[in-house]
Amino acid sequence: MELEELYQKIGGDLKNVMKRIPNEAMIGKFVRKYANDPTYNRLAAAVEAKSWKDVFIAAHTLKGVAQNLGFDRLQKSASALTEAVRGAVPLTDESLFEEVCKDQKEIVEAIEKLD
Repeated sequence: MELEELYQKIGGDLKNVMKRIPNEAMIGKFVRKYANDPTYNRLAAAVEAKSWKDVFIAAHTLKGVAQNLGFDRLQKSASALTEAVRGAVPLTDESLFEEVCKDQKEIVEAIEKLD
């Protein structure tokens, strides 16, 4: 799979990313590194522990990384989760975390298919 195909599959915006990083090879390097980024695992552990402050921090970090890489769906789902737990408020809508999980899985699976 080519980088452009990956972005189409995950609902991302490669053209917008190229405004910030005008080198497709460099973007590909960062995208591949994302698959090993520990932020999602920190988020999942914090949700399981019901540590809402840590959920906020991890979701906010994930939102920023997703925004920088043009992973629009993940950015939106992580943003919704971030706002839901802002101020260490307990998560009352589990579907917000489930959406982040779905978006994360889709991205990692697509990265694994990159040429």
